[in-house]
Amino acid sequence: MAAGPWTFTNSTRTNLLDALHDVDTDTHKMALFTSASNLAAGSNTYAALTGEVGTTNTGYTTGGNSITLAKSGTTTVTVTQSAGIQWTAGTANLTAKWAVIYEVGGNIVCYATLDSGGADVTATTGNTLTVGGTGATVFTLA
Repeated sequence: MAAGPWTFTNSTRTNLLDALHDVDTDTHKMALFTSASNLAAGSNTYAALTGEVGTTNTGYTTGGNSITLAKSGTTTVTVTQSAGIQWTAGTANLTAKWAVIYEVGGNIVCYATLDSGGADVTATTGNTLTVGGTGATVFTLA
């Protein structure tokens, strides 16, 4: 199982150019969503999304986990994760289809399917689901 690529929403490029996203100073989180989510290219804000993974015994907390993004380069700028984001399934399995990176209190930056084939991904009780890794590229602007 390989995750799909990170995809911008329809508004992300404009938001970046209008300085509504600041990779260096904004607080970001990564949240998980089920196949029942309304997530689509036209989605703009975390608050408008439905189908977030449940919290009952799954090891997941509403809103997801904090993620630190870093950028490097000048003519080609790459944004990376400082570390993989992890959740350990509790007494219930943790099942998700989508990961979403969003600005806390604001807009979605990007999203990815957790399985490039579009299937749900499940971490069974006591096992860990990790999205990305140290230095993993989220996106590149050239």
